Amino acid sequence: MSETKLVVLGAAGRMGRTLVQIIMETDGARLHAALEHSGSPALGNDAGTLAGAGHLGVTISDDVNTALDGADGIIDFTVPAASTGFAALAAKRGLVHVIGTTGFSAAEEAEIAAAAKTARIVKSGNMSLGVNLLVGLVEKAARALGPDAFDIEILEMHHKHKVDAPSGTALLLGEAAAKGRNVKLADNSVRVRDGHTGPREAGTIGFATLRGGSVVGDHTVILAGEGERIQLSHLAADRAIFARGAVRGALWAKDQAPGLYSMRDVLGLAD
Repeated sequence: MSETKLVVLGAAGRMGRTLVQIIMETDGARLHAALEHSGSPALGNDAGTLAGAGHLGVTISDDVNTALDGADGIIDFTVPAASTGFAALAAKRGLVHVIGTTGFSAAEEAEIAAAAKTARIVKSGNMSLGVNLLVGLVEKAARALGPDAFDIEILEMHHKHKVDAPSGTALLLGEAAAKGRNVKLADNSVRVRDGHTGPREAGTIGFATLRGGSVVGDHTVILAGEGERIQLSHLAADRAIFARGAVRGALWAKDQAPGLYSMRDVLGLAD
């Protein structure tokens, strides 16, 4: 089997360095190029050495066109503006594009969907196996436990450097809860409570966001009824779980038709 040649965006960042390590460890994957923004102090460094995985012979660059020449796919945990731009480049070249970025606007989501007409895009608010299993459990629980009897609250905590809230994973879980109830999350979510809010509105899906320290990612879905409470949780201790999922997604997507896929498709968990 030929190796899948992958380009890592943001290769000097925490997630980028982890991706480099995981690609080096994964059979069938090879680091083809490592990209950083112009002016990054990491430019010119060996990507493997910077990742703490030993010399690899792949220099971190800001030359996008050269990096994509001969590549099979892109792995991207960056920012929405960069991700939409690379989705367009993936569409032009017919590449795989794995997107772990979160915080997209509706317009940016539409751009990615358009790019997926010719690119193979795997996009998820969370790339881990455990979280995607949790998504399925939340959907089933929300369907089984009606909104009149159980309230749903989603609690998430991340490190102090995270810039979007609620997290992409929290929204993924919220969408699963809404799907289970056959409603739209946008019409039923509560993101902020402050002051005299009055009683909780039945059927709403609440979100609470915590930030601090070095927390990789904790998520709990609480289904609260009269006299009982169910809590479904996932605690991430190592960002390598997201990198492994992303690399697995890239290897899977290489053999798929153009389209917009989720990690549930990659893992065979989609309905």
